Amino acid sequence: MIAVGSNFFYTVTLPCTLWFLDKGKADTISRDKVLFLDARHIYRQIDRAHREFSAEQIEFLANIVRLYRGEAVETTDGSQALLEEKFPQGQYIDVPGLSKLATLEEIAAQGWSLNPGRYVGVAERVVEDFDFTEKLEELNEELEILNLEARELEKRIAENVAKLLEQS
Repeated sequence: MIAVGSNFFYTVTLPCTLWFLDKGKADTISRDKVLFLDARHIYRQIDRAHREFSAEQIEFLANIVRLYRGEAVETTDGSQALLEEKFPQGQYIDVPGLSKLATLEEIAAQGWSLNPGRYVGVAERVVEDFDFTEKLEELNEELEILNLEARELEKRIAENVAKLLEQS
C-alpha cells in the first residue's frame, strides 16, 4: 500500500493510495503482513498545480520493497543516498513517517483500515533550539512594521481614489 499525495494526476487533485497485490508471498513468512509506504511527502513539483515522482524517487520506493523482500537493491537512478539515509544497515526497518510492516492483527486493531498514514505515523522533527520570547518579540516587531506599511498604502489608495473621483 503506497499513499500518494495530491496533484499527481492532471484531471483530479485528490490524493490516492496504490494497492499492489502479491500472490507470490502466500507461502512465505510475510503472508500475514502488509507493507505500508507513505509517499505523500516524496515528489517533485512540476508547476503550481502538478507533481510527479522523479526516477530517483521511484527507484527509492521500489528499493524499499526490495529490502522488505530481501532482494538486492538497484541504484542506477541515484537513490543510493536516500537509501543510506533511511536504511543505513542495508536492511528493511520500519521508518517513522515513511514505512511500516504491519501484521494482520495490527490492521484489525485499526478497524481494517488500509490507510498507510495510520501505520507509518510521522517522522521525528528536529527540535529547533530557540528562545520563544525572543522569537515572538521579533515577529511582533515585523508585524508592527507591516501594519505601518499597510496603513500608508491604505492612505495612498484613498488619495488616489479621491483624485479619480474628482476627475470624473
